[in-house]
Amino acid sequence: MAMGVGRGGGLRGHGELPLNADINVTSLVDVAFVLLIIFMITAPIMQGGVEVQLPRAEARPITASEGMVVSVDREGRIFVDETRVSMNDFQMTFRALVTSRKPKAVYLRADRRVPYGDVVRVLAIIRTSGITDVGLVAEEEERP
Repeated sequence: MAMGVGRGGGLRGHGELPLNADINVTSLVDVAFVLLIIFMITAPIMQGGVEVQLPRAEARPITASEGMVVSVDREGRIFVDETRVSMNDFQMTFRALVTSRKPKAVYLRADRRVPYGDVVRVLAIIRTSGITDVGLVAEEEERP
């Protein structure tokens, strides 16, 4: 008989411990808890939306729950809700987006440092897509 064959131990010797094929659950749970904590901390940070400093005006607050929000940040980047699009994509696809989503209104949020011409260009694209109800969003002006 060959050495180690037929004894059930394979090539292992007499004094060795049997194989332990269990998963170390403690370290698995530790890693899961660390990932959970990381996601709990980073999730609120990622829900900030598009950062825009709105101009101030005496106006009632507008709720954008029933409409679509188009934002232009200070670099002139365009966002539909929170999805960034280029000016060419905005021109080409906004009409189709309006047709598919059928919003009651469109709200335009533009940073106060964006040139007026850029805001008018975005507004013209919104108007030519068939939207007649366009709201310009502003911060409420502080009264002394």
